[in-house]
Amino acid sequence: MAQVHLVPMTQAEYDTFLAHAIEDYAGEHVKAGNWSAGEALAKSEAQFKELLPEGRNSKNNYLFSIFNDSNLYIGNIWFAVTERGSERHAFIYDFRILDEFHRKGYGTQAMIAVEHAARKLGVSAISLHVFGHNHAARNLYEKVGYLVTDIQMTKNL
Repeated sequence: MAQVHLVPMTQAEYDTFLAHAIEDYAGEHVKAGNWSAGEALAKSEAQFKELLPEGRNSKNNYLFSIFNDSNLYIGNIWFAVTERGSERHAFIYDFRILDEFHRKGYGTQAMIAVEHAARKLGVSAISLHVFGHNHAARNLYEKVGYLVTDIQMTKNL
């Protein structure tokens, strides 16, 4: 079975992650019909700047590179922890397994590794958002026990 380990991102890894994540997030919003292609990149950059004002050192944000058992870089994951009353909750903002490592069990193992990391931080629940057109990601999340908590639907006219 595929094994992974999470390592806090170096500055170089963060810089690479950020460039890809901003572009990918903009593209996902365009594909979902939320943003126009002309505005998407600027909106994406603004959201990342707001969520990560101190970059990889932003308070309560945890950015990891994911390595397999051969110590090859296979992806990244970013989550933030917030307080909700007396409980700590995590929200996964970004998760990526490189294409060449898809369907090999790494995604499942990375999600399990994140659960362990979150538990060590006293987190009682993890949430995430998945775009409706991303069926592969949704299947993975359901496989590891995530439940749908709300669905937003649109009909284009």
